[in-house]
Amino acid sequence: MANLAQSYLLAVWEGGGNVPPLLAVARKLLAAGHDVRIMSDACNRPEAEAIGAQFIAWTTAPSRTDKSAASDVTQDWEPQDPLEALGRVFDRIMFGPSGAYAHDVLAEVAHRRPDAIVSSEMLFGVMAAAEAADIPLSLFGPNVPLIPVEGIPPIGPGLLPARNEEERLQHAQISAGVAAVFNRGLPALNAARLQLGLPPLGHVFEQSARATSTLFGTARAFDFAPPQLPPGTYYVGPQLHDTVAPHQWRSPWSQPDARPLAVLSFSTTFQNQGAALQRVISAAAGLPLRLLVTLGPALDPADFETAENTRLVAEAPHGVLMKDADLVIAHGGHGTVMRALVNDCPLLVLPMGRDQNDNAARVAARGAGLTLDPRTATVDEIRASMTRLLAEPDFAINAARLGAQIRAEAEASPILELLEALPRAAAAAA
Repeated sequence: MANLAQSYLLAVWEGGGNVPPLLAVARKLLAAGHDVRIMSDACNRPEAEAIGAQFIAWTTAPSRTDKSAASDVTQDWEPQDPLEALGRVFDRIMFGPSGAYAHDVLAEVAHRRPDAIVSSEMLFGVMAAAEAADIPLSLFGPNVPLIPVEGIPPIGPGLLPARNEEERLQHAQISAGVAAVFNRGLPALNAARLQLGLPPLGHVFEQSARATSTLFGTARAFDFAPPQLPPGTYYVGPQLHDTVAPHQWRSPWSQPDARPLAVLSFSTTFQNQGAALQRVISAAAGLPLRLLVTLGPALDPADFETAENTRLVAEAPHGVLMKDADLVIAHGGHGTVMRALVNDCPLLVLPMGRDQNDNAARVAARGAGLTLDPRTATVDEIRASMTRLLAEPDFAINAARLGAQIRAEAEASPILELLEALPRAAAAAA
């Protein structure tokens, strides 16, 4: 029996790689006949409307009009201290503007009430608004779990699973530290809750725990997954979406070229990655390969020196591009890593922060690639790693093995069924 059409409000902020996965979720809901509205920064209107969703820009909450480095709300590449960088995300997105995000969501709810809300797992103001309006809420994270989950190494430093009691204690201490750092946002969140007529919380994680479900948009096979997740928490596989249409892509090599193709992609957002990109470009010069570099909207091609075997483009559809790639060199963003692996490509990962150390650790642990420090890796070290990844077949074999598992999870994703169940569960509980 076909499901009756339901109305969904999807909320996300412009953080680069977190937007395409939510667009993939929206496409699935639309294909199933549901009504979908997307609330996000104004610069995301073209992508949302391209898939047929209705778009509402944030008005009180931060709303970027473009994707340049200057418009980035967090500027989280500036601090040298990772905790200070994280603090900027807390203050400027996750908790500081909680009241503004809640205001915008409730204004849209008053205009047209949805049957369910799907929110980025980082927007605590949206969570509070859903609670105040008594609307079923699902949190979606397009990566390995951000909030600590028992049995999964705490996110940040790129930890491997604990092997002994000493490491388990270390992980528990780090998780407690992460929870304490998150709780710096409690005053701002409770201030927003007070405006909404909601009682104060003792910890910010109490807010996220009130969601009906939490969906991890990664593969269990990729993550260091525990045997059992907490109730209401699910792996739903990577949700992949190209914002560049395949038909818009033309290879910059006009003639057939038998040399291996290496793709260099270091985020759609600015992370001060120019120096690391240049060292990779220099390392590839003279190697028997083609190097395609996707710069994103925040970098200027005029700032880079290239060799004969290198082409620079602003953007490219990764789903098409990586089908032909033999190697991917990346910052370790989850979406780029998933695209590489589902296309059986080994990776050289140079993580620059955020969740990238954790993705790099998972790639290296499965033998699907190598990782280097983008701040200290020399041109010679990068060249040697690229040469190894292309010459030693085990990397490609391991990437293909892991990629097959990820593809299977993506194809069997339960995300549509879980989201369609949200309004029904709420109605049954009423």
